[in-house]
Amino acid sequence: MEYYKYLRQYLGHRPIILPGSVVLMLNKQEEILLQKGPNGNWGLPGGLMDLGESFEEVARREVLEETGLVVENLTLLNVYAGSDYYLKVANGDELYSATAVYYTKDYTGTMEADGEESVALKFFNLDNLPRALNQKDKGFITDYVKHREENP
Repeated sequence: MEYYKYLRQYLGHRPIILPGSVVLMLNKQEEILLQKGPNGNWGLPGGLMDLGESFEEVARREVLEETGLVVENLTLLNVYAGSDYYLKVANGDELYSATAVYYTKDYTGTMEADGEESVALKFFNLDNLPRALNQKDKGFITDYVKHREENP
């Protein structure tokens, strides 16, 4: 059972802290890989930590599950947490996310959406991102662009 589901059995909808990771995967043209969720919104591949995992292990596992790709040489962009990362989801669950954001150009495998969390996968130009982009992920991408400009 996923750890957050275990916690929810005891805490109901009350706020919890959920650690996780996302990965900005870039191709040779500096385009970013996004996944389209079943709700029609686009976002970065990633997910929540299970017991015993490191942030990097979460990143690798989630990317493989959602995209079929194996990532290597992850570089930490930043860890995002705090009151700006509070969320109340449709079922009433409340959470504060603590998200490690990585980036890489080093990945292998055959790209394939898992059909559950990802219904489509596509590379987008950083200047032409989809309108239906998750706002927190948009912020992570904006920070990556700033980082890249400051550290060419």
